[in-house]
Amino acid sequence: MDKKIIAVWFSCGAASAVAAKLTYDKYKDTHNVLIINNPVDEEDDDNKRFLYDIEKWIGTKVLYAKNTKIGTTSAVDVWEKRKYMSGINGAPCTMLLKKEARYEFEKNNIIESHVLGFTIDEWKRQKKFNTFERGNTIPILIENLITKEDCFNILKKAGIKLPHIYSLDFPNANCIGCVKSQSPTYWNLVRKHYPKVFKNREEQSRRLGVRLVKLKGKRIFLDELTVKDKGGKIKSWDCGIFCDTE
Repeated sequence: MDKKIIAVWFSCGAASAVAAKLTYDKYKDTHNVLIINNPVDEEDDDNKRFLYDIEKWIGTKVLYAKNTKIGTTSAVDVWEKRKYMSGINGAPCTMLLKKEARYEFEKNNIIESHVLGFTIDEWKRQKKFNTFERGNTIPILIENLITKEDCFNILKKAGIKLPHIYSLDFPNANCIGCVKSQSPTYWNLVRKHYPKVFKNREEQSRRLGVRLVKLKGKRIFLDELTVKDKGGKIKSWDCGIFCDTE
């Protein structure tokens, strides 16, 4: 009989990279362990370099899962087509580029177990996935009591450079200018390091009537945000399994 499939959903972040390595090493002899990525155009270019480094580290190729029904891997295109960027139900880019791509992959592959990059700090997200999405998971980072900081250290010890975006004080390797963030601090960080991206989000959100930022309890447009405006600590929101907002 063919080996049963374990699907590891790799987001080009540190935690999912370590989860992929641990899962492959533990189950490669008994299962067909597939490392799967949902490509999104708006991620930093260095994420691709990180992906290739992880392939070499693990010793297997990363597969790509795309939503073939929409014909794009661009979040900007999704927002433009839907005339919607973000709201109380999250963002359409996560649903179309991540979740529905995963559903399509599941239709073509019988998956015994899913592995996600949830660390011990994120056990509530793991529980949420098990409750509302799929119960057939292997919480490999949680089982090993691994934190996000542990993941950074494991990669460093392995000689793997983290994605460039981490060095700019962003909390994760998600898309640049993620519309799920309401933080003034986050958006001014985008303005500082990726001014062209900020300008594009500023224009598109104003045109579509989307107030992406919350400042002192009030929603405002990006073009109303000053460089001096600040918020609290930037949250490491989720993108892929659920469309968490701050």
